[in-house]
Amino acid sequence: MEFIVKANLIDIIAKEIFPAEVSIINQKIASIKRIDEKLHTYILPGLIDAHVHIESSMLVPSEFARIAVKHGTVGTISDPHEIANVLGVAGVDYMIENARQVPFHFYFGAPSCVPATNFETAGAVIDADDINQLLSRKEIVYLAEMMNFPGVIYNDEEVLKKLESAKKHNKPIDGHAPGLMGEGMKTYFDAGITTDHECFGHTEALEKLKHGIKIMIREGSAAKNFDTLIPLLKEFPEQIMFCCDDKHPDNLIESHINDHVKRALKAGYDLYDVLRAASLNVIQHYNLPIGLLQVGDNADFIEIDDLDDFKILKTYIKGELVAENGQSFIQSVEAPVVNNFNCSLKQPSDFKIKSEGDLIRVIEVLDGQLITHELHIKSLVKDGFAESNIKEDILKIAVVNRYNDAPVATAFIKNVGLKSGAIASCVAHDCHNIVAVGTNDDDICKAVNSIIKAKGGISLATEHEELVLELPIAGIMTDLPAEEVAESYIKLDRRAKELGSKLRAPYMSLSFMALLVIPELKLSDKGLFNGKSFEFTDVFVND
Repeated sequence: MEFIVKANLIDIIAKEIFPAEVSIINQKIASIKRIDEKLHTYILPGLIDAHVHIESSMLVPSEFARIAVKHGTVGTISDPHEIANVLGVAGVDYMIENARQVPFHFYFGAPSCVPATNFETAGAVIDADDINQLLSRKEIVYLAEMMNFPGVIYNDEEVLKKLESAKKHNKPIDGHAPGLMGEGMKTYFDAGITTDHECFGHTEALEKLKHGIKIMIREGSAAKNFDTLIPLLKEFPEQIMFCCDDKHPDNLIESHINDHVKRALKAGYDLYDVLRAASLNVIQHYNLPIGLLQVGDNADFIEIDDLDDFKILKTYIKGELVAENGQSFIQSVEAPVVNNFNCSLKQPSDFKIKSEGDLIRVIEVLDGQLITHELHIKSLVKDGFAESNIKEDILKIAVVNRYNDAPVATAFIKNVGLKSGAIASCVAHDCHNIVAVGTNDDDICKAVNSIIKAKGGISLATEHEELVLELPIAGIMTDLPAEEVAESYIKLDRRAKELGSKLRAPYMSLSFMALLVIPELKLSDKGLFNGKSFEFTDVFVND
């Protein structure tokens, strides 16, 4: 294949813009010729998501790529941690095989924490020997986020073996250390970990940057740290990368990393610093063969209208036009169903909480954040059982083990906002058990059972209705077209808000309520968990 593109070329390495005639031969940039013509469009390196869990889009990789290229994305650093918690190494292989079927740069990591902790039930285990074997493969380019920061700090033998494997194979190690500062932070990153995408405060991120760490500015469907962290780009342009981390299907349909770029440019940040964060820094850190519009590079680039609107006109990957004016030329791929779902239907009585005191611990959801707070609030008791207090927005939360039959874990949560009904999901980081929040046991049970019957999905239930988006692949994905998935998701999201939820993304926020490695208070299938002390705690405050 041979063709020529004429446009204003943005060279982010030389930091200059000039009218150019670019020749592409056999997927490569064969030549770049400066020309004396007035051109109206711009070409620049394609965008890269520096850290994303494809599974959170509820789409298989091939379908994720079909949508992402519309937004100028040509590649992702993808952590298959979610499917690995369900299916182990076989889940990683599933993602790689599906990704191979489309023209897109997927770079996968070896999931470092499967399960994320020993305080929850996952569907599989990936140990240090598995990690070593994964990292020996060329398609695995890094050790994915090391969430077990206590294990690093206190020299857990299994954790250290995983870190040593990455060093042996000369592959970078991603970090995950929300709120970690001071000596603990230094110990953690001095173990060879080089990035963090979990900073939720400016001071925290600044301390890590000064320690030499690469910081990923995250703007996903639930966690939104862009506004807080983007000022750091001015002082540390070589250490900043853009990522989404988690992107639900409705948000992916709207935008991807192009949203980071547009917002940063609109806020007045330097063009070359912004584009570094969206491409160059990622390519250099992970040693990727993605092109940067230099002679000899892969022809991976995008064409935009201008630097104000930053509208994506065309996306090229290895010289192939994969998207133009909002139309993707990547075809949907049929994906086989794999799963691990073995629990039985539940009864409303399974969700009751016998009162053991007047004061309860309550998970306080913070909209737009993954962290939560611990509140102590007087309980509402009826007939000897602690109940949801709808008036005070204290609702019941439950986590159901999806892998085998076990007692249901229950607690209380604030700020979800439902006035009636219940919502549930088994897109629930990291073990993908079923998480449900509701105003009463009957509706919670109904929402949970909808997911059990479908062997995966997200749901909503009231006395008179039952909605479910089925996710048969590992219980967290589907191979349906993204537009269809987004439409179903939007319907559920809208209905949850009609029932009273004030959260911007109720289902995405719900999915993190079982994520024990993010403080402060979370719920696993084994019980209420304090993410600061890293131990279980009681629902009732008896001290």
